[in-house]
Parts: sequence; structure tokens; C-alpha cells
Amino acid sequence: MASVQPIRPRSAEPIPLHAHAMDNLRYIRETLEGASAFTAVSGWGGVAIGITALATAVLASRQSGEKLWLATWICEALLSFCIATWAVYRKAGRAAVPPLSKPGRKFALSFSPPMIAGLLLTIALYREGLASLLPGAWLLLYGAAVTNAGAFSVRIVPAMGIGFMLCGVCALFSPAAWGNAYMAAGFGGLHILFGLVIARRHGG
Repeated sequence: MASVQPIRPRSAEPIPLHAHAMDNLRYIRETLEGASAFTAVSGWGGVAIGITALATAVLASRQSGEKLWLATWICEALLSFCIATWAVYRKAGRAAVPPLSKPGRKFALSFSPPMIAGLLLTIALYREGLASLLPGAWLLLYGAAVTNAGAFSVRIVPAMGIGFMLCGVCALFSPAAWGNAYMAAGFGGLHILFGLVIARRHGG
């Protein structure tokens, strides 16, 4: 005699309740992380960068040729990168927030393309003997990078980026002899000004 088969197949093993809860918590955490702002932008780091930029502007103004002037500002760019990296990791560590969290990765990815464009444009302009355009190009592209990345940070950061862009536009359409002064005003003055605001309003 043939065996009787149930009309409905036997259901699979039920998923434990705690597994559902863990999945829901993971989804909520990832959603909140993706929607949060990158708050590890360091105001005091910006102040330090501004001070070194002012010193660099004075030093660069005393160089005898474009090559030495360019080398001076490239050294400042490398120093600023080191200061910014250290300051971000320090502030993120105090807040117990991973610097490479989802908002941090978005910030970095948005910041990078204009900076890479600036590097390539520096090489091209210098090779063509157009180094006088570099201050305006640097300020404009750095401002674009800060504005882009600021979409994933606190509101003051995009405003700072726009300030750099305006400074870059003025430098591009001003006499070449004013370029170093614009570099001091932008990379020095704006970093110090906005750095103090960020430090006061956003915890350092």
C-alpha cells in the first residue's frame, strides 16, 4: 500500500528569533552610519595648516625662481597632508569613531578627484611655462574638493570650500604678482578662520 504524503511540504527549520534581531540591528546600524555626517574634520588641524601656510608664503616670496617657489609650496602641501591626517585620526579617536567609517570613506572619495586633477594640472602648467596660473588653479580645485567632501560633513565645511573657490577665481583674474598673497590669504587665512569656527562649534 502506497504511503500517504502530506499536502503541504514540511517547512524548513525556523530561523531563531535572535538571528532576526541581529539582522535588523545590523541593518539599522548601517543605515544610520550611511546617513550620518563625517565629524572628524579637525578645526585645530586646520589652524595648524593655516599657520604653516602663512610661514610658507613668506618663505616662497623670497625664492629667486619659479622652480624653488614651486618646490616650497609642494613641501607645504606634503606637510599639510601629514598634519590633516594626524588631526583627523586624533579627533576620531577621541570620539571613538573609525576614520574609515562609511561617512569617512565618502568624504575621502569626494575629496580625492579634484586633488588628483590639481596634481596633473600642476605638472601640465609648469611644463608649459604657466606657473603663474598655479595659485588660482590650486585654490579653485582645493575649494572644489572641500565643497564636494563637505556634503558628507558638518555644514561649515562646504562654506569653507566655497571661500577657497572664490579666492581661486580672484587669483586667476588678478596680476600674477599677487599669486603668493592669494595663497597666504586662502591656505593661510581661510584655514585659520574656519579652523577656529570648527574647533569651537564641533569639538576640536
